[in-house]
Amino acid sequence: MRAGRAVIAVAVAALLTACGPPQVQQSGPDVDERTGPLRVWLFDEANRGPKQAAVDDAVTSFEREHPGVDVDVQYIAVETRSERFTGAFNDPASAPDVAEVGNTDLAGYVAAGGLADLTEKLPQWPESADLSPSALDTARVEGKVFGVPWYTGVRALYYRTDVFAELGLQPPRTTGELLATAQRIREQRPDLYGIATGGKYHYALMPFIWAAGGDLARQEGQRWVSTIDSPEAQRGIADYARLITSGACPPEQCADMTGSQSVQAFASGKAAMTIGGDFNRKAVDAGVAGKYGVVPLPGARPGSTAPAFAGGNLLSVLKSSQRATLAREFVQLLAGKEHQRKMYAAMGNLPTFLDVQSEVADRDPAAAPFVMTLRGGTHFVPATEAWSTIDAQGVLPTMVQRIIGGAPVPEAAGQAAASMNAAFEGR
Repeated sequence: MRAGRAVIAVAVAALLTACGPPQVQQSGPDVDERTGPLRVWLFDEANRGPKQAAVDDAVTSFEREHPGVDVDVQYIAVETRSERFTGAFNDPASAPDVAEVGNTDLAGYVAAGGLADLTEKLPQWPESADLSPSALDTARVEGKVFGVPWYTGVRALYYRTDVFAELGLQPPRTTGELLATAQRIREQRPDLYGIATGGKYHYALMPFIWAAGGDLARQEGQRWVSTIDSPEAQRGIADYARLITSGACPPEQCADMTGSQSVQAFASGKAAMTIGGDFNRKAVDAGVAGKYGVVPLPGARPGSTAPAFAGGNLLSVLKSSQRATLAREFVQLLAGKEHQRKMYAAMGNLPTFLDVQSEVADRDPAAAPFVMTLRGGTHFVPATEAWSTIDAQGVLPTMVQRIIGGAPVPEAAGQAAASMNAAFEGR
């Protein structure tokens, strides 16, 4: 799910694990009605108009092709989604047939037994063959598919073209060059942060871990084990922390900085670089339009791209739906290529089909660096409901802040690994 919009689920696991997953009907209803109301939940937006217009277009098309069906779309607040979905899982009469789901929420909802398994149905949809494998991976839990990727989102490196020209700089090609460039800018332009990033910006941290060959956790059978304290992960953590401890992003300002604050610092002209998403372009344009460029975040070797966190949302069918076939057909329409193109035009949401991504990159040069990042490979958080607990506890930000405060990387990473393993084990 998109970080800028409260992307990671911070309440689902805390709610579900506190009293155990809601006991919902584990087998779907015997009925499969083909007419009547089809209830759809989608996330509300600060400016709902563009999204609603694109969705209404799909609804009109669907109702025209399905006489006797009335699609009822409700827009729900992202902030209260945990309570809404928990209520729906416990009371099928109040549940929608189709719902927009943040991809980091998915594992918790599957553990609660609320979503339909689409694994066998997906190949029957011809367009599914063109879905990006990395996007489809975010819809899987224990190897099964529980949603159709509706849009994806990744982060790349924003940089001030005017500042780089003034100082004779080129966009960094490696992690090491990124740090050196940020430090040089800070030295030569002390009025600017060399890079705006923060101790509480874990979506910026993750690519450094992955670029160094590390990972967040590994799965051993049904059990997840943290690997945040592996030598490779520690190397990536140290690389990221040095952006702040070196003073390129001053610790007194950056230790507590979040992702949205980092992007805002760049957009307001306070920083020469930041790590931001395709979904941040409008905010950046509002501040430094015509003065910035975007390149994929570099990896450890020249020419490599640091794997980005694969954000985004899915469209899922609830297990309790009495119109399961209609629900799947509506998901395939709204998440299909035609309407993903329309959603990109309306919202700027990156499509999840490889061929449509290429079309977008060809038509919109500003989108090309993000598509290149997608093609360079993305990673995801552990597909377990425990991740929401880990995120809600701020395990990764706390680790980075300890390092900024002077703790050795092995010590901070070891504490983070212990906290993660406690969550994985339900403690």
